[in-house]
Amino acid sequence: MNYPNPADSATSSFASAEEIVLSQIATRGKISFPEFMEIALYDPHNGYYARKTAQIGQAGDFYTSVSVGPLFGRLLARRFLKWWNENGRPSEWRILEIGAHDGKLAADILAEIARLEPITWNSLEYAIIEPLATLREAQRQRLEKLASKLTITENSEALSRNRLPGIAFGNEILDALPFHLVRLFDGNWKELFVKEGPELIPGEIDQTSMLAGKLDVIGNAYPENYQTEVRTSFPRFIKEIRTCIAEGLLLFIDYGFAAPEYYDTHRSSGTLRTYSKHKAAEDPLLDIGEIDITAHVDFTDLANEAMKQGFTPTHFSTQGSYLTHLASEMIGAGGLDGGTTISQFQSLTHPAHLGASFHVIEFSKNATCPPTVRHRLALP
Repeated sequence: MNYPNPADSATSSFASAEEIVLSQIATRGKISFPEFMEIALYDPHNGYYARKTAQIGQAGDFYTSVSVGPLFGRLLARRFLKWWNENGRPSEWRILEIGAHDGKLAADILAEIARLEPITWNSLEYAIIEPLATLREAQRQRLEKLASKLTITENSEALSRNRLPGIAFGNEILDALPFHLVRLFDGNWKELFVKEGPELIPGEIDQTSMLAGKLDVIGNAYPENYQTEVRTSFPRFIKEIRTCIAEGLLLFIDYGFAAPEYYDTHRSSGTLRTYSKHKAAEDPLLDIGEIDITAHVDFTDLANEAMKQGFTPTHFSTQGSYLTHLASEMIGAGGLDGGTTISQFQSLTHPAHLGASFHVIEFSKNATCPPTVRHRLALP
């Protein structure tokens, strides 16, 4: 998506992410944690995601479902084809991938669609919004032979001029959206800011802000020093998708919880994590620009914000349950025969692997939220 780039200054290409952070602090005294994340992860020259494309996989910092092999993309392709068939087989339609990284998942999805449904393939545009030049180049190189099907763009402007029905989806993109850090002191929430030094420091929260409104919903019945994360970026994130898709399906896969579990009193230090060389840690102020910074997703908050923009949650389950359902047709057709494919399926769906770590949520326009989904998301 159109990530903010607070470091778009003439000097940013010559300064490390840490130097940019320190410069901002020297000028302003402190910066919010979302502003810090925008620099550390998304500075267009020296942010974590801008500097290289090898963060994912055995030689990188973390694994995703894409790392397991092509089966993940093949299964998602079948879900997208099902949507196309159930919605009148539009003569023009769009798949919009958000957070496509180096294009590997796109390649797996497109290969399966071309193999299964040539008619669908002919009517498809596969779009990627990618503000970071390093990743756009990696995507173009990997998907070079599929260029006639692709639109890779820096922002949503070109897509919004020609809105099409279709699907917008993201795999492990929501957890990387910037978030506020808050901590409870004497029964009152304080926001944690970044200053020069080894620790985050508490500050007052603007009571007219969206952050304050979300904290009112969460409440303050928590132990002293309880810390958690709150995202205020979902409304803009969903709005940008809405400008690109005329009607259709939103689908997100990520690790997280519904609100009651997310804000359980026993989760007293929140879910913030950093990752480097497959080792998790909790100090985001170390090695700025060199490590991934992430936090789990509050799917209830996401659902509430999506509903304000006309999207109704229609599915919410673990990845294991979701992909097993998608694989049922492949099993019947013999598509899961072979040791490699079966091994990939087990890694993607088994509770001890990725099956229980990730959740899948779907949204549709002009739909009714099933009671089971409403209950799982703790929606009113």
